[in-house]
Amino acid sequence: MLNVRVIPCLDVKNGRVIKGVRFDNLEDQGDPARLARRYEREGADELVILDVAATADGRLARSETIGRVRDGISIPLTVGGGVQTAEDAGALLAAGADRVAVNTAAVERPALLSEISTRFGAQCAVLALDASRAGAKACPSGFEVLTHSGRKRTGIDAAKWGRRAVDLGAGEILLTSFDRDGTRSGYDLALISTIRRVVPVPIVASGGGAHAGHMCAAVAAGADAVLAASIFHQSDWSIGRLKDRLQQLSVAVRR
Repeated sequence: MLNVRVIPCLDVKNGRVIKGVRFDNLEDQGDPARLARRYEREGADELVILDVAATADGRLARSETIGRVRDGISIPLTVGGGVQTAEDAGALLAAGADRVAVNTAAVERPALLSEISTRFGAQCAVLALDASRAGAKACPSGFEVLTHSGRKRTGIDAAKWGRRAVDLGAGEILLTSFDRDGTRSGYDLALISTIRRVVPVPIVASGGGAHAGHMCAAVAAGADAVLAASIFHQSDWSIGRLKDRLQQLSVAVRR
């Protein structure tokens, strides 16, 4: 197994980093470019920027914000928000992204994953899979796919969709537990292990991580990387200190 990646997430709206609980009660956390530079100094392996208003606004993630972030960092950058076509993905890559994450548009038109993967390579095609236990009784895995920043239930089984997305060309899965998002109650280990059983590609665990113990458990469940937001934005943990603690827990991290 490759060393585990630690990835801060910047949820962006109107050019500012925001954070809430289950995509609600959003509070300003600061300037994305400033936070990105700080996280790289602290030892972040990658960054994720998600423009949480892009799909609802009917637009693409803002290239200006991506460019400002890219100008200040050298680590890999994944960007998501409003991607509808391979041309949209290309625009984000041209603005400074290394990978493009898609959720809603891929669920509505799965061929989008194949188009991005074929044109730019599977390493650029990231499936952002938001899942919830609530109301998932009709889903064999026990987890339902959500779209539109968690506002729309799809009735689609998360495990079935994850497996199909990889078959279509997704090279990585950004796996978010909507139920745990912003709660600091720990990652949904059953969700991680469920998706791990059906996909061979890297899984980035997201939603609920509050400390190294949570991240250690996520790795044991099958995650290849751990993503968090508020614990970094609010300086509960520096990335360097978190990596030190992960190493103490026998999790191999990148340095």
